[in-house]
Amino acid sequence: MRYERLLGKKVHDQPGYDTHGLPIEVATERLLGISNKQEIIDKIGVENFINKCKEFALSNATKMTQNFKDVGVFMDWEKPYYTLDPSYISSSWSVIKKAYEKGMLDKGTAVLHWCPRCETTLSDYEVSEYRDLEDPSIYVKFKIKGEKNRYLLIWTTTPWTIPSNVFVMINKDYDYADVEVNGEVLVLAKDRIEAVMKEASITNYKVLRTYKGSELIGVKYEHPLRDFVSAQTKLDDFHQVADAGNVVTLTDGTGLVHAATGHGEEDFLIGQKYGFPVVMFVNDRGEFTEEGGKYKGLKVRDASKVIINDLKSKNALFFEGKIVHRYPVCWRCKTPLVLRAIDQWFIRVTKIKDEMLKEIENVNWIPDWGKSRISNMVKELRDWVISRQRFWGTPLPIWICEKCNNVIVVGSREELESIAIDSVPNDLHRPWIDSVRVKCNKCGGVAKRIADVADVWFDSGVAFFASLGKDWQEKWKDLGPVDLVLEGHDQLRGWFFSLLRSGLILLDKAPYVSVLVHGFMLDEQGREMHKSLGNYVEPSVVIQRYGRDILRLWLLRNTTWEDARFSWRALELTKRDLQIIWNAYVFASMYMNLDNFEPVKYTLNDVIKYTKIEDLWILSRFNSMLKKVNESMKNYKVHEMANYLINFLVEDVSRFYIRLIRKRAWIEANTQDKIAMYYILYFVLKQWIILASTIIPFISEKIYKSFVVNPKESVSMESSINYDERFIDNELERAFEVAREINEASLNARAKAGIKLRWPLAKVYIFVEDEDTLTKVNRIKDVLLSLLNAKDIEISKIEGFKSFSKYKVEPNRSIIGKEYKSMSPKILDYIRNNSDIIAIDILNKKQHVARIDNVDVILNTSHVIISEETIEGYVSSKFAQGIVVISKEISESEEEEGLVRDIIRRIQFMRKQLKLNVVDYIEISIKAPEERVKTIQKWEEFIKSETRGNKVILGDPKGDIIMDWDIEGESYIIGIKKST
Repeated sequence: MRYERLLGKKVHDQPGYDTHGLPIEVATERLLGISNKQEIIDKIGVENFINKCKEFALSNATKMTQNFKDVGVFMDWEKPYYTLDPSYISSSWSVIKKAYEKGMLDKGTAVLHWCPRCETTLSDYEVSEYRDLEDPSIYVKFKIKGEKNRYLLIWTTTPWTIPSNVFVMINKDYDYADVEVNGEVLVLAKDRIEAVMKEASITNYKVLRTYKGSELIGVKYEHPLRDFVSAQTKLDDFHQVADAGNVVTLTDGTGLVHAATGHGEEDFLIGQKYGFPVVMFVNDRGEFTEEGGKYKGLKVRDASKVIINDLKSKNALFFEGKIVHRYPVCWRCKTPLVLRAIDQWFIRVTKIKDEMLKEIENVNWIPDWGKSRISNMVKELRDWVISRQRFWGTPLPIWICEKCNNVIVVGSREELESIAIDSVPNDLHRPWIDSVRVKCNKCGGVAKRIADVADVWFDSGVAFFASLGKDWQEKWKDLGPVDLVLEGHDQLRGWFFSLLRSGLILLDKAPYVSVLVHGFMLDEQGREMHKSLGNYVEPSVVIQRYGRDILRLWLLRNTTWEDARFSWRALELTKRDLQIIWNAYVFASMYMNLDNFEPVKYTLNDVIKYTKIEDLWILSRFNSMLKKVNESMKNYKVHEMANYLINFLVEDVSRFYIRLIRKRAWIEANTQDKIAMYYILYFVLKQWIILASTIIPFISEKIYKSFVVNPKESVSMESSINYDERFIDNELERAFEVAREINEASLNARAKAGIKLRWPLAKVYIFVEDEDTLTKVNRIKDVLLSLLNAKDIEISKIEGFKSFSKYKVEPNRSIIGKEYKSMSPKILDYIRNNSDIIAIDILNKKQHVARIDNVDVILNTSHVIISEETIEGYVSSKFAQGIVVISKEISESEEEEGLVRDIIRRIQFMRKQLKLNVVDYIEISIKAPEERVKTIQKWEEFIKSETRGNKVILGDPKGDIIMDWDIEGESYIIGIKKST
């Protein structure tokens, strides 16, 4: 948004907060010292509880607002939207009304996950958290009716579902067997016999016969717990075997699955197919009801132990073990979930699955894999369970007539007011909305609202329009669809999906144009951060240690959609980059102020004719960078933009351009080329800091206010310029890239020769491989003279390197020995004495013929290894397009200049220690070795010009600071003081 504002675009930047749902309710329960839904009603009261939820939500939103401000999130914080606002709730109802009008809203029964602590259902996409739990793993015998000792053998890890068993599922196409064990006959799948007997530690068993599962269909059995659960006596006619096809697998269990139609989704669906009843003896608190017989009042998981003992007492338990498996828990309170057949309100989104898939194709997904992931999810789409049995949420706008059961769905507060019998409260939450009755539009009777609230994801899914307020339709015409939605990759099944779903229901299209997925923060090992693991780092700790901009910059430079691995070292490196940026502005400000440079007096067109080649280069690099940033931001690749910006300022401006122009800035006179250099630098730095305010707003604001002439109230009120193609010179940029490579090669050659950078080179030889590179290097010869600290540069084609090279020929002794046996010693001597001619022949003719003892000996690349090395007295270093050569020898003049530059460097360090301004002059005194005195006298004017000295005294040092220095093994004592 910061970037789009700089481009002058109208940006809708309203922040918002999801304020409803279980997270708020659970947190409020803790604050109130209660632990379940019933205590809300009995101890607190729904009205008081709702007020406390609202208070908690708004308090948290206030804290989050401050946190966002602290890290530089720039939005309209004075006008956020809250999903708890009556206007938001009123607008949101239009989606439910539209679903009803499209025939997509109805009430139905389904087996769904239920949280017994929160006492509410959860949709399939909310069942995302699992824990490793230990549960019973038991094999149970269901006695076949009419047969003395024959049993159906089933396996379950939820013994508490057996009291609700209705039938047994098999696959009619599998092979089954009668297996004799201890005088009893057990029925199970043939392919599961060995595994089951092994688990039960039974070795003595006998397979009596095998047959197809179809033979078992319709076989009736006796429920083993009918004496403990009286309700089971009413189900005797349904206790039989039924074919469930591929629902039954052979990966575990026995090939026979006990079906509890009220506690298993597949059990329910297969049961519906055969007309079996839905049996469910568990209440909202996860306890057995009256129909649960002996187990009434027991929590289902606690009841498992009792049930196992009862199975033993009825000789129905074949084997009891334990299993640790992944089990779903409530995403908020972490209570193990149970599956229950319950009545809920559904929006039948499966009716618009095809439309959703088409709209996904029209959205720009960044990265591309976002599209495939959400498409795969939609392909497996289930109907949306919209209702929740809680208090703090958007009330479902559904009223049912007490007389004729007519369903009335309201689409807004205004619509409700038009049909309400009672006055509509300002606050549309429960319990106030519950008291509003409406007149039935069918029979004229009284309709009451259902008690349910909406799935919390409904709130976030309608944000694209509900956040706009009462007259959202008109505003949406101007703003919609949303240009960009940004969230973590977990929201592909969350917010991105809920927005898409609501958009299709309300508008018949996706409500967004582009979706950008971001990653998450991990530790250095790539693990999720958790306080329990000791690897969690508070953002406030990072900010306190490094500041906001360093944290922002480090994060923004990471590839947006990839997880970022937290690293203190990475933050330290980011800090160095910011320090370099700061120093670049300090350099520019210092010298521009020293020379009273006034940028407002000039324009780019005024100065362009006075520029030097390095000025044109930095101008080209700047515009190329703008062009890349523009392209990256069109595709929402923020990390590319951040890296382009920082690399330009750190590498191109600070480490290269400023190094090249430093001497020009030091010149006293304000020459035309100096003014041009200043203007180019000012222009680039000003525009850069405006653009950089998008990623490092705090330091940008500071620099902008102190550096820019006639600044606006804030850098954020500036406008960013577009790139200018006229100033982009790709050939010049490539030439400077070659210059960088030559510079690296030169530094490498200096290191080989033991020559420090401050020591000037009399001559540098540069040999290039092609005419194009030769042209480039000749164009930047003056730049290279400065860059390489050389007095002269000679540039020529690669063939010229032969004058500085010789061939080295190494014999391949093993090959020569095998081929020439006794002649080998003489051949080795020959190679040692004739290496040049051997190398030339092999390189040009592929072979060399040697006449040894009247025998022609043919040598080729298998016999010798040829390499080229630099001749004595010189060193070389390669770069991509050629070779750099320098002499190892340093002349007396060059050595003197190198020494003097070392002394200058020490004096400049001492100036910093005294915290002198760049304009301050100093007096210098130096005690040097006797043989160096004449050198210092000879270079006195140069020393003064480079250090702003007005006097150099040789002798006992005096001054405000005196320091001993070791320079190349010699002792120098230097004193400086500020001139008065």
